[in-house]
Amino acid sequence: MDLLAALGGWPGARWLQGSGTAYLFVNAAHILGIALLLGSILTLDLRLIGGLRSVPLGVVGPLLSRVAGSGLALALVTGLWLFSVRPAEYVANPAFQAKLALLAAALANIGVQHANPAYRRALDGAPVSAGVALSAAASGLLWLATLVAGRWIGFA
Repeated sequence: MDLLAALGGWPGARWLQGSGTAYLFVNAAHILGIALLLGSILTLDLRLIGGLRSVPLGVVGPLLSRVAGSGLALALVTGLWLFSVRPAEYVANPAFQAKLALLAAALANIGVQHANPAYRRALDGAPVSAGVALSAAASGLLWLATLVAGRWIGFA
């Protein structure tokens, strides 16, 4: 709990606690990060599982992967910043706990994907293996579930 109290007392958290405008902009940046992440990763996942066949994977794969990474970085930084406003409350929230578990699973799936040479080859335009397609389907489901759990936080 000391760590949570310290996190809630850092200057960035106090700034958001005291400024509705600052909170608004950090929250908007968080939503932008989520939009960049989900928009690009879901498009890439859909292509990897066999949809959007008219779009050459070798052309869009590397771009979508980089945009998703940028969106993920923005969402993680701003999400941690938003968490710092009320850390003890969030930690006790079952929806937040679910979101963290789903986020961990989605991040682990990214690790599995990027460690797989067949995934890297597929992004460069090679045929998509069944394992890569399965990992892409899991990715899409995990990211969508993480989004829903994040929205659930405000209602739990």
